[in-house]
Amino acid sequence: MLNDVTFGQYYPAQSFVHKLDPRVKLLFLIAYIVMLFISESFYGLALCAVILIIGTIASRVPIGSVLRSIKGIIFILIFTSVLNIFFHKGENLLWHWGAINIYLEGIIFSVFLMLRLTLIVMGSALLTLTTTPVTLTDGIESLLFPLTLIKIPVHALALVMSIALRFIPTLMDETNRIISAQKARGASFDSGNIFKRVKAIIPVLVPLLISALHRAAELGDAMDVRCYGCGKKRTKYKKLRLTLRDLVATLFAAVLIAGVILLNVYGYQICPSIYQYVVIS
Repeated sequence: MLNDVTFGQYYPAQSFVHKLDPRVKLLFLIAYIVMLFISESFYGLALCAVILIIGTIASRVPIGSVLRSIKGIIFILIFTSVLNIFFHKGENLLWHWGAINIYLEGIIFSVFLMLRLTLIVMGSALLTLTTTPVTLTDGIESLLFPLTLIKIPVHALALVMSIALRFIPTLMDETNRIISAQKARGASFDSGNIFKRVKAIIPVLVPLLISALHRAAELGDAMDVRCYGCGKKRTKYKKLRLTLRDLVATLFAAVLIAGVILLNVYGYQICPSIYQYVVIS
């Protein structure tokens, strides 16, 4: 049932993206999300989609693994799209029934929002698929290092985020095992109305919560046994160093951001006849 959840999993490979510095990949992801949010037309989304495709090819990660990352947000995509179709106003009325009005602009905006959310999730999944949790922790800690000047425990925050990502696949596997055990006892999760299905989830959530607490306790004991946190200044076995590869990736990201900005400013000159239908204002 949850075997296709790929967010938080790592796909080992020898690729250009895998070898990038985690700090560069984190900054690239932030820039990618910014590009998606400043894009005001489908032209900008198309460019962001091309960026994602190039990154997936360069990472040698199966495209199916990246696509499966959106399965966890399908309900959110459908729900937000339906809300926008019914509540987004416009000038071109397509259908009217009582107090319900559906406009062409509402449909276009719903599709635009769905594509934006999908690209954000897929881009984030590509980061976790190409970066190990330990490396990701080091990258986050390095980027947040200036916060240590105001006594914020940066290393602890980075560790918490890394552990959360690391345990997503583990909890998914545990959920599958609990569901299989409940089905063997005669439980049904696919039949009945919505209230019966929600009630059937309770026997899954309780043992899942208990299992998560046990894993957290075991992880805490293991860290205590290894004297984690005893030293005031921890050293690192592998130190992050920027290379020419990282510089090339940074310049590539800067060019892409500039491309999205130019599309927002001069996009109407590409195809003025249809620009009014692809711009989201």
